[in-house]
Amino acid sequence: MRGVLLASLFAVTMAPKARADSSLPPWADAADLPVPTWARSVAPKKKDEPLFVGPARTEGHRGSVFEGVRLPLYGAARGAGCGGRWLLVGPLAWICSDEADLSGDEPEARPPRAADDGLPYRYFFVGPEGASGFSDLARAEDDAPDADLEPGFAIATTEERTVSGETWQKSRSGYWISARSIDAARPSTFRGEVLRGHESLEVGWVTADRASEYSQGKTTGTRARFDLVRWHEERPSPSGLMVRVSDDGSPPRWMRAKDLARPLLSAPPAEAGGPQTKERWIDVDNASQTLVAYEGDRPVFATLVSTGRGAPGTDTATPPGAHRIWVKLLSTNMDNLDVEDAEHHYSIEDVPYVQFFDKAVALHGAFWHRDFGRPHSHGCVNLAPRDAAWLFRFTGPHLLPGWSASMPMLFEKGTVVRVR
Repeated sequence: MRGVLLASLFAVTMAPKARADSSLPPWADAADLPVPTWARSVAPKKKDEPLFVGPARTEGHRGSVFEGVRLPLYGAARGAGCGGRWLLVGPLAWICSDEADLSGDEPEARPPRAADDGLPYRYFFVGPEGASGFSDLARAEDDAPDADLEPGFAIATTEERTVSGETWQKSRSGYWISARSIDAARPSTFRGEVLRGHESLEVGWVTADRASEYSQGKTTGTRARFDLVRWHEERPSPSGLMVRVSDDGSPPRWMRAKDLARPLLSAPPAEAGGPQTKERWIDVDNASQTLVAYEGDRPVFATLVSTGRGAPGTDTATPPGAHRIWVKLLSTNMDNLDVEDAEHHYSIEDVPYVQFFDKAVALHGAFWHRDFGRPHSHGCVNLAPRDAAWLFRFTGPHLLPGWSASMPMLFEKGTVVRVR
């Protein structure tokens, strides 16, 4: 699944600012405007208000912020494209006061809280009869709907209410939708493996629906899909390569390699600094459908993924190559509604933990399928929700509290993602 976001990157220099009544970092210069003594924070008026690298709209995008948060206030300045003043709310992060209010409250950021399934919101699929959306719950179903949702489309919700015995969900796009017309998503609970200390990549997972274990030439049990196995030893056999999955002991237990997926150790690419690097980077292997996160040459996390199901070179394949993450978004909408000749149209609201690295190709969470370990996507790298959340925290550029998106800067480059 792919989406597009365009931005440009610039840098500005910040000098000290005098604000003795605050413990916040004193950033500003002589040209800055005085900040009211009562102001402690900045409250954006709408969701996903943009942040700019400098106090002008020509300075390039830095990221975006949520509605309802209060960002720290560091200074103010005049600049192009803002009728009021530009407000400094973070390192190289300015927001126009036309889109935000000064507040006397202390800074506070309450980003969406990940549930037990790792997702930032609750997700639902529109039922076979479609669904209607209403901007005003008080007149829901009394007037014509404000939006019509097609069967199979996915929505993210932030609030639930019960009115006259009927339950309603409020979507992130602002519409109230009857719970009768939508079905709750049931995301995969699979999660990868954090590799402790200097542990090597002696891990794998069952990718067959059911796989047999063997000992002394006899079947001794079965393992289910996604079961974690330890990859201790390989031996050829008349029926194919066999893997010893038991620790040293008697008798050893073996499984068929064709029923398993295993990530292989890989050296850092030149884009991440080469063999001597200590930089974090990500390795995606199309052949094994696995992903490994590294710190230098040391693997720290491994998991299963779903890459593009198309033939190499097609629009629905995940292209090989090494690139840096160029934008991270806590969530973004993805669809193909503008493709007139598409065999099947889809629309998914607020796809979670999105990290674009090769134009419109991204790492992101997928709550709509459980096919990890096999090609499945339209070109992106799909991860189980908990894995997507872990990786989002691991990579740069990081999102500051209250931010919904972040772009790389000179002081924090985007993490390298290599697909092979």
